[in-house]
Amino acid sequence: MTLVDLAAWSYGLTVVVFAGFALYLYAAWRGALVGGLLLLTVVLSCGWAMASLWYARSPSIERYLWTSGLDVLRTAGWFGFLLILLRPLLGGSWRRFLATSAGLLGVQAAGVAALGFSLMPDAISLKLNLAGSLATSVLGLVLVEQLYRGIDQDMRLALKPLCIGLCAAYVFDLYLFADAFLFGRPNPVIWVVRGPAHALILPLVAVSGARNPSWSLRMSLSREVVFHTTALGISGLYLLAVSGAGYYVRNFGGEWGQALQTMLLFAALVLLAVFMSSTSQRAKLRVFISKHLFRYRYDYRAEWLRFTKSLSAANGQLDLGRSVVTALANLVESPGGALWLRSGAEADGCYTIHARVNYHAIDVTETADSPLLCFMRERDWIINLEEYRRSSAAYPKLILPDWLAAVFPDAWLLIPLIGGTGVIGFVLLAAPRTRFEINWEVLDLLKTARHQAASDLERMLAVEDLLEARKFESFTRMSAFVVHDLKNIVAQLSLMLRNAERHKDNPEFQADMLETVAHVEARMRGLMAQLQEKRSIDSPRALSLVKALENICSAKREQRPLVEFRLPRDCDAFVVQAHPERLERVIGHVVQNALEATPEEGSIVITLATCDRGRVRIVVEDTGCGMPEDFIRERLSHPFETTKANGMGIGVYETRRYVRELGGEVSYESTEGIGTKVSIELPLHERLDMVQEGEKA
Repeated sequence: MTLVDLAAWSYGLTVVVFAGFALYLYAAWRGALVGGLLLLTVVLSCGWAMASLWYARSPSIERYLWTSGLDVLRTAGWFGFLLILLRPLLGGSWRRFLATSAGLLGVQAAGVAALGFSLMPDAISLKLNLAGSLATSVLGLVLVEQLYRGIDQDMRLALKPLCIGLCAAYVFDLYLFADAFLFGRPNPVIWVVRGPAHALILPLVAVSGARNPSWSLRMSLSREVVFHTTALGISGLYLLAVSGAGYYVRNFGGEWGQALQTMLLFAALVLLAVFMSSTSQRAKLRVFISKHLFRYRYDYRAEWLRFTKSLSAANGQLDLGRSVVTALANLVESPGGALWLRSGAEADGCYTIHARVNYHAIDVTETADSPLLCFMRERDWIINLEEYRRSSAAYPKLILPDWLAAVFPDAWLLIPLIGGTGVIGFVLLAAPRTRFEINWEVLDLLKTARHQAASDLERMLAVEDLLEARKFESFTRMSAFVVHDLKNIVAQLSLMLRNAERHKDNPEFQADMLETVAHVEARMRGLMAQLQEKRSIDSPRALSLVKALENICSAKREQRPLVEFRLPRDCDAFVVQAHPERLERVIGHVVQNALEATPEEGSIVITLATCDRGRVRIVVEDTGCGMPEDFIRERLSHPFETTKANGMGIGVYETRRYVRELGGEVSYESTEGIGTKVSIELPLHERLDMVQEGEKA
């Protein structure tokens, strides 16, 4: 089979398919304009397929003109169908799209007319026709993209097959005519399959028609759609212009024509990449679209989502201050700026630079009582510095600081951030990338955005203050523990000094005194290390509970009444995992409280006993003054709560906190005038012989 026979069969099949689809549309047509236009377009496409079949059987210039003319008409039909669907979406810009479509179709038709009436050389006429066909393919893609991205989400299911089919047809034509424009004539092989390719889209059109018989659409216009569509259209026209220039250079450039064409194409692509990646050029295009195609400048839903997304970047690489500057700058196409935040109370605090975005580093401070901050507190205005430079009367009583003009000559907007505690800071934005008019709509958006930014910053400052307060609280708590230990050490030294008056000549007392002083000195060094390094002075390890209690009783042997220590038979098994110094301190505190609450004729007994769940119980029982029941229930375990006249209320709190840290529990039983019983339960660790072996090793 020859290529001519293949063309005849392919376009013959295309005629049958378009004719059958036209009959189907005619039977289903209910008089709607859009349905009638679709029927007309399919009829014109059927005529184009018949002309193409006629041309394929016997090529001639007359038959090519009929084929090209009907191709222009069917293209116009598809454009009309798409423009009617897009009319609710495009609004005022619909006429521009209509004019653009008519202009490109006119170029395509002019090429056909010039070829038919020999108005210019055939090669030039053919090029003009091919250029128009290529341009209409690009415009068709733009219209389909705008249709698909502009409709509501729930309508996309119905229109998706139509958009896919038309997009495929226009892409095929773009490839065909781009190749034909570069080489001066259409590729016969590609032209042969053009008819079946266009016929294949008809089932997709039929599916969309079945899903939406009335072809009624609910449109939603997106500025992003218009932006990207406009950019795509400009890029397509730019490439068409470059292609035309390349063709001219190649054909009229002589021996250097092909080299110059390659160089021109490379330079054009680089220039296009630079333009599309330029932030300032994109900003100019966005402002132009917002100014000329929309009644309102902003798509508030999209802008608010973008603003909150910029603020949420604080959870990633940016801190909140930089996120606030970036978010506010993006609203007005500013490249960056700086943020000042208040330190201290509003009345006496000062404002220092907290964050910068694309701004040079400088240390500039503004006092809370400066004229600028006073103006911000009184008026709560967004200050347009360009407007102020033109006419300062627009901002009465505003006096700008000297550093503003000297350090930031490109300063543009001053945005005060006002929260519940007053002016927490202000943002200075640099001049925009392109000319940007500040009107009531921009000011309203900035005011709304700055309130959100001020709220987030105020919350950040509150969290920082809370963290700082917690650090001081932690240090204060640690200091209270140290002071409590110092009080016990001072009490021990005071007791030793009182006894020295009676026993200073006793050698045994002197030896005991030296031992006590050495112990106190070691304890003082440990407390200093704990205070400086903010950690415990000893590490947890397995220790004998019996030995720890014996050390406590030995340290209290000079006090009255004497502490009685009762041991069970299996006392070697009482081994716990703890910090030796800290455990002796908290149990020693319990014993010391018992000594202070019990008269000399009373008794204090320490008992060790096993209990269930692998635990050991330490019981300290005295016959002292006791404590009220409501005090034990409501206040005993709270810091700084005590029944002693000179007590600090730290020891009981530290005891409960540390015992629970070890996995144990503390309980109190007390009766006023009878005494107190303190029970400390600790988890057992291992047997004593294992500890002794470890110490020997």
